[in-house]
Amino acid sequence: MNGNRHDPTLPPTSPGIQGRKSYQARRGGVRQSEEFDRRFDGPFGRPSLVMTRRRSSLVTPGVLASPGATAPGQPADLEKQAQEGGAQGILGSEAPPFLPEPPSLNYTLRTRKLSIFIFWFLIVFDSVVLPIALYFALWYGVGPGTNTPTERKQKLSANAVFSIVTAAVGGASIVEYFVRLRRLWRKNSTCRVIGARRWYLDAFHWNYSLGWIVVMVELIVGTVPEFPPIRLLSMPVPTMVFVLATELLVVDILRVFHVPAPVRISSVPKGAQLRPGIYSLIEDICAVDGSGGTEFRTALDTRYAASHIFRTMLRRLGVFWAVGGEACAIVCTILIFTINAEAGYVIGWSVPFIWGGVWTLCTFWYVNKQLKIERQEWSKEVATLESVTPDDNRS
Repeated sequence: MNGNRHDPTLPPTSPGIQGRKSYQARRGGVRQSEEFDRRFDGPFGRPSLVMTRRRSSLVTPGVLASPGATAPGQPADLEKQAQEGGAQGILGSEAPPFLPEPPSLNYTLRTRKLSIFIFWFLIVFDSVVLPIALYFALWYGVGPGTNTPTERKQKLSANAVFSIVTAAVGGASIVEYFVRLRRLWRKNSTCRVIGARRWYLDAFHWNYSLGWIVVMVELIVGTVPEFPPIRLLSMPVPTMVFVLATELLVVDILRVFHVPAPVRISSVPKGAQLRPGIYSLIEDICAVDGSGGTEFRTALDTRYAASHIFRTMLRRLGVFWAVGGEACAIVCTILIFTINAEAGYVIGWSVPFIWGGVWTLCTFWYVNKQLKIERQEWSKEVATLESVTPDDNRS
């Protein structure tokens, strides 16, 4: 059954557009995300402040709204109800108070600056400095680079040089891979995905695994020949960027076309409305690697559901990182296979990290700007709600 199919018994969310009911809701299943069951101002709009959230399954069957008419539960009806002093929801229950500020994520990077610095120092040293420095030191110190037209001075073959370099790099990343695997797999895990079994791990871990498999194939194939192809051995980092960026892009394309989640993507279960691809990256990295735990997953879900500015920010960031990552990987690949081999080697192991640093700085700037706007707009909307709500019914 398709999660995007319209139910003709439900009122439209906007004139002429029928409401939708999620795949899990039809089957009677339970899922964490309830976005399909909320009344939105548009496909990705902000739930109205005066709009009581309700499930589509609670709408009286057979009640249809004609095109151009305001369906029950539309903002106009609820605003009128609020102005008449009704603190009651459209189903007769008391409307929940609106929070004075966006739900907190209960997470900050300020207290984790030292840990972040140490982690990225090890990653950069292990994946940028070490492969480049080790290659040039071995190649021109004891390898084929020491040979002259008249004398063979090398002590290590080309294959031995690249075998040593390949064996030395990636240690920090591999350690981190198994550390997060242990955190997710252990029985009393405090960072497990909401509603998932322990074997599921999380979406980032599976994507990370796929990236590592492709990288390992490149390194193994590249070190087998007697004279290893240096251009192929320059590709591991661009390949990892390509894998992660492609995953972001695919998820965002599916989301734009309203395709339900084909598989569980972290806390978004199979069949639910997809969220931006970067949502699962933030959720998984902060919850597991950043020690935010399952509490962060829950807080992120709450914030995403409550704030339209937050959702818009993540959609834009998803496109920013997906398109940027694809562009970086493609440009690096072209340079690696067209310019001087050693220059391409340096580019392949360094440029993706430079790109990542620039994109991270841009992301920090944009997120801080949007969070300020979110707080300002939230305060304005709360003030608007209070202005149309009688004093004796304010929460």
